Amino acid sequence: MKKIRIGMVCPYGWDTPGGVQTHMKDLAEYLISEGHYVSVLAPVSDDSIRVEDYVVNAGKPISIPVNGSVARVLFGPLASSRAKQWIAAGDFDLLHLHEPAIPSLSLLACSAAEGPIVGTFHVSTPKKKAIYAIGPILEPIVEKLTARIAVSELARSTLKAHFDTDAVVIPNGIDGQKYANAKVNPEYSGPNSIGFMGRFEEPRKGLQVLIDSLAIVARFIPNVKYLIAGPGDSEEFLKQLNPQLQSRIEFLGRLSDQEKESFLKSVDVYVAPNTGGESFGIILTEALSAGTAVVASDIPAFKAVLENGEVGALFKNQDSADLAKVIVGLLRDDERRKKLANNGKLSAQKYDWQVIAEQIESVYEMAIAGGQRVTLSSENRFWSRR
Repeated sequence: MKKIRIGMVCPYGWDTPGGVQTHMKDLAEYLISEGHYVSVLAPVSDDSIRVEDYVVNAGKPISIPVNGSVARVLFGPLASSRAKQWIAAGDFDLLHLHEPAIPSLSLLACSAAEGPIVGTFHVSTPKKKAIYAIGPILEPIVEKLTARIAVSELARSTLKAHFDTDAVVIPNGIDGQKYANAKVNPEYSGPNSIGFMGRFEEPRKGLQVLIDSLAIVARFIPNVKYLIAGPGDSEEFLKQLNPQLQSRIEFLGRLSDQEKESFLKSVDVYVAPNTGGESFGIILTEALSAGTAVVASDIPAFKAVLENGEVGALFKNQDSADLAKVIVGLLRDDERRKKLANNGKLSAQKYDWQVIAEQIESVYEMAIAGGQRVTLSSENRFWSRR
């Protein structure tokens, strides 16, 4: 497609680890490499952290509970003013808003702008009564979108249930070559190394399920090692653990992008024990691209990515005993583990940015086909000056 000016809006704190932020960062950098101009408006929690040149800091987010997790979002009159200033100065051909139906910068930008606007919906959540209270406010905003993308069938179903509208399904993309070509780090590699990555203090990430499996796994695989990466306080988990097992767990803290790639490449098995609230599972596709065998809970989003167990092993959600059985089985069966890893690596190719970005660019072309440019709306729903 021709080179265009794209404005992206991130709803969550840019410097907080998360699948949406990872997806947006990779997409922005891919589009820039293709010659497009990209500017990303995002909240930033820590002003001392240097963000990418294409990121515009919209201010500090606040933490709110969302879908069993904690979201760091920015909303209010000041955020609205900053979004309008960014739109007015950007001279964009198109806006690409992520999660435009939650109280965030994306919602504010959607309210403030007119012209070609694409919305990507990441969240999967059951229909709740609360949506009826805010539905009349959100529906006109969602209707302003020129095109809608859902990252999975689950996210698409959520959009249809809440707003009675549809979307094209385009999954999250990854730079598969980064993971495939990552270097093995002896600090992360076996024998019998089990990896986990995530904000482990959030219960839905399932770290407790994984830790509860250790007593059983260690009985059959005495030299097993659980490597836990991600931000959070490890003390609470360690003090609940049998002292004899504490040496079998190592908390690595937050990893850099390069360390993450090496981590996923090096462990014998990557485990995603998430208990729910996931619409996709980008960490699974990254681990698959690295050629690592994956074990995941059988929640719908993970079953879809792992093709019902064809490219990764599944265990019963929140069942630590079943998880232990699956881990022991894979560590004892090198041939099966390697077969799963190979199947997963082949499957992950369909998530590579070379494939995904082409689909997103097709949506962009459709959205701007009318020849309009992005402008400020003459009447904004949120915090307009009368």
